[in-house]
Formats: sequence, C-alpha cells, structure tokens
Amino acid sequence: MNTTYSDVWDLDVFFQGGSESKEFREHLETLKEKKTHFEENAFAFHPPQSGRDADLVWDLIEQAKEVMLYLRQAGAFVSCLEAQNMHDRKADELRGEITSISADFSSVFTRFQQQLSDSSEEVWDELLQHEQLNEISFVLNEWRQKAKDKLSSTEEALIGALAVDGYHGWGQMYDTIVGSMEISHDGKKLSVGQANNLLSSPDKKTRKEIFDKLENAWKQNEELFAKTLNHLAGFRLSVYKKRGWDDIMKEPLEYNRMKQETLDAMWGAISQNKDPFVKYLNRKAELLGKEKLDWFDQDAPVAESTSTMTYDEGARFILKQFSRFGEEMAGFAEKAFEDNWIEAEDRAGKRPGGFCTSFPMSDQSRIFMTYSGSMSNVSTLAHELGHAFHSYALRPMHTLNRNYAMNVAETASTFAEMIVADAAVKEAQTKEEKIALVEDKLQRSVAFFMNIHARFLFETRFYEERKKGIVSADKLNELMVEAQKEAFSDSLGEGHPRFWASKLHFYITGVPFYNFPYTFGYLFSLSIYAKALESGENYEEKYMALLRDTAIMNVEDLAMKHLGEDITQEAFWEKGIKLCIADVDEFLELTN
Repeated sequence: MNTTYSDVWDLDVFFQGGSESKEFREHLETLKEKKTHFEENAFAFHPPQSGRDADLVWDLIEQAKEVMLYLRQAGAFVSCLEAQNMHDRKADELRGEITSISADFSSVFTRFQQQLSDSSEEVWDELLQHEQLNEISFVLNEWRQKAKDKLSSTEEALIGALAVDGYHGWGQMYDTIVGSMEISHDGKKLSVGQANNLLSSPDKKTRKEIFDKLENAWKQNEELFAKTLNHLAGFRLSVYKKRGWDDIMKEPLEYNRMKQETLDAMWGAISQNKDPFVKYLNRKAELLGKEKLDWFDQDAPVAESTSTMTYDEGARFILKQFSRFGEEMAGFAEKAFEDNWIEAEDRAGKRPGGFCTSFPMSDQSRIFMTYSGSMSNVSTLAHELGHAFHSYALRPMHTLNRNYAMNVAETASTFAEMIVADAAVKEAQTKEEKIALVEDKLQRSVAFFMNIHARFLFETRFYEERKKGIVSADKLNELMVEAQKEAFSDSLGEGHPRFWASKLHFYITGVPFYNFPYTFGYLFSLSIYAKALESGENYEEKYMALLRDTAIMNVEDLAMKHLGEDITQEAFWEKGIKLCIADVDEFLELTN
C-alpha cells in the first residue's frame, strides 16, 4: 500500500495554537519557576569542602538539567515557528523572551560551575567517585577547565546579560533583514530560500538572472549586513580580550572538542588534493559551454535527464536505503515521516535553508527544509534525518552526556546522506541519470573542500582585520573574493563577493566559526562509511555506539576508540578525500 506522507510538520503535538499557544505560555511560566528555584539554591552554593557534598552537587545538577530541558523544548518550538513563517512577529517576541530567560539562567549556571570548579583537586577527585557524578565526569572535567579559563562569575554574568541585547540582538537583526527580503521572478515574489532553489535550474538565463537579483538584494542591504557582522565580531573579540584569549580559534576548537593539529591536518590534506576537483569544475564548465564555471553554475545540472522525485517518492527511496543499512535507522525514519516531523512544503514566507531541531522532553525531532523534487533535496532530507537519528541514538544517555558539538553533529547527518547518494548512483537507470547523480555527490565534495574552505579563510582573515577596527562592506567583498579564489584554486569565473552577507552561518551567535565542522563531519563520516562497507551487515550497533560517545570524548579519542585512527595526521584525512577523487574519475570517464 502506498502511503502519502504530509510535507507539513505537526507542531500542535507539542503546544497547540502556534505562537498564540496557551499551552506554550504555561510551559514558559513553569520554565521561569524552575529557573528561579535553581537560582535560589545555586546562589546559596559554595565550593564543596569534601566528597560528602556530592549529593548536594548532584541535586543542583538535576535542577539545572530540568531548566535546560524546558529551555531546549521552548527554543526548538520557537525556531520552528520562526522558520515556517518569517512574518510571525509574535514568534519574534517569544524568541526575545526565551533569549532573556536563557541569559539569566546561563549567568547563574556559570556561577554554579565556577563555585563547583573552585573545589580542591582532592575534593574534586572525591566528588567524581560518586556513582552518578562519575557517569558525567567528562562533562564535569570540561566545566572545570572552562571555569579556569574564564573571568569571575560576576563578570561572566555581566557579559551574559549584555549579550542579550548586544551579541544575540545583532544575530536576530540578521534574521529580520533576510526575512524582509523578496526577489521578483516571473511575476511572483520569492523568499530568499525559494530564489536560492532556482540556482540549480537547467536554464542558464534563469540561473544568471536569479543570481544577479540575489546579489543586487544583498548589495542593497550590504551596509546593514556589514554593520551587523562587525558588531557580532566586535562583541566576541572584546570578550576574548577581557578573558585574556589571544587566539580566535580557542573557543571554536574547544567547542568542537578538537585540537589545532587536527584542524591543520584536515585543511592541509585538502589543500594538497584540490587538483582533481579543479578538473571536475573545468569539465563541468566545458559541458555547460563555458571557459570557466561561474559561481551560480555550481549547482547547475549537466545531464538532461536529471531525475526528480515527488516528496513521497523521495521518502520511500530514503526508507529503502536506510533499511539496507539497519533496522533501527529505517524504523526511526519511517516514524519521522508517518508522524509528520518534517516541514518540506515549497511555499513563500519560509526561512531559507534546512535544519533539524530536537524536542528533548518529547523524544522527538523536527526537520525543516524546502523540497522541490531534486536529488539534492532528497540528499538534504536524508542529511537532516541523520541529525535526528543522532539524537535518537543518544536517548539512553544522561541529558548532560547528550551535548555533542557541531563537527560530530555533521558526521551523523553526512553519513545518512552518503547512504542515500551512493545508492542513487548504483540504481541509476541510464548513463545521463548516473552522470547527474555522481555530479550531485561531487557538488557536495566541492562544497566541503572549496566553499567551506573559502568561508574558513574569509572568517579567519576578517577577524584579524576586525581587531584593527571596523571592516567596510567593500573590504568584506574583497576578502571574500580573495578567499574564493584561493579555496577554488582560481577555477571560477564570476565569484560571489557578497557571500559573506548571504550566509546565515556567519551570523549565528551560538557557535563561532560555523564552517570547518561541516568539512570535518563530511570526511569523518566517509571513514565511518568505509568501515561500514568493510564490515558488511551488522555495523549499525557499532555505529550507534560511536554516536553515543560523541558527547563524552574529544574527537581524537573518539576516532582512536571506534576507528583505530590518529586524526592529527594528514594520512587519515587523505583516505576520505581519495573516495571523493574516485567520484571525480568516474565523472570524467562518464562525460568523456
């Protein structure tokens, strides 16, 4: 029997009535009560004097956990409201309220962490002997280290309070500007997300026209975007300076639980292996009748018979491929489709891009994207389901042992995407279809090895400039063009100078340097995928065991334990890159 899946998500199962929900208002009031209860007890807390204080510490951690769960549930709901309708002003108000509650909690929680961390080494060791505290010892040791790196709890609380209307306020300003932008095309008003989807049109005139209109829209607002980006970076740099942090990579690396040597090894391996991808880009230009590929041609189809799938067909294809990997993953994805966890409808007024967010109190996730039938959309859907499966795999863990970083978050998503993309190539019915599907995989390699590299180079250089003062929009354009030329080995014709304005990731306040984790996740997941293929069938349980460790280990230890690999060496990263070079060889052969 053919099921028809809804492409609109169900949020009423959490709170009925959208942004006007009475149930959600009650949830926020309970959240405030729980926060107040924790604050009162946390303010009375002082550095533990002996291991006998372990029960008190555990009790406070459980209270904090409750606040975190309520906060995440609220944050996820509002993220969904904002994304499904960028004109929902009430959702914007709710976002402000949650940001304020979160900042208040964060400052008290930081004080608690610092008081706890101020206990002596001897007392600390005694506390970690406590059965329940021992279970979360990795996280507690991380808190202790971070507390030593930061200012006093009073100063950190002040930073947190000022961040609400400063730092986070500028991040929300970006969403407001993008939400108000419209692109006219064929007598219709398109959102930025809808216009971006047209950059994969087979018609080169459409691609060029849409790109020019988008570029013009970014240009019209570039002073606003430049001001926003400068203030975000300025706030971050001021905080780093007060804490005595010289290296702008300190926070992103610690957040991603990885070493500088690992990051250097990854980019080093990529930089030395770009030639094959340049060959691919040159061949693509040739197929499109151009000397050099322009930025807006990167997603252009090169094969005429590019297969499209309805939402239902895409869902069934994903389920079929997941079931070949493992029953848990397939069963989980089926539940997501059947219970309407996914918002994929192609309509105006939605936010651009895609995401997955977790509702921890309901053990559910929600996935957001705009589905228009391309194989790339099917891959995105699989990608976001991979994120949701990661949260599902972590359900047995303590709440504090579920906080995995972005680089390993992108591992599970890319792994799921890989299963589907690989299968699509193998099942291609015609040569044209095979070319299109191999090319879809290659577009991702170019995105991770070149596009993301350009973002990383741009952001690193922008921060160095920002230390000297405000960076003008013209200078930002110049830095972006330079970064694109270097990252793409000068293989592109027309670049995208205002890419810095168009990319949400530069404006996200929760995660600094939201670029390299994608490339890490892509290559790391390739290694896991290679292991899965080697192991044959029963790899799902080993894979889930790896996912369960993602929040309680640094990535170097994670790779050594589950893959037996040293990821501080370029040799590890080269293995994954070679798999992508094999795709280039196949593409060049197919299009010869």
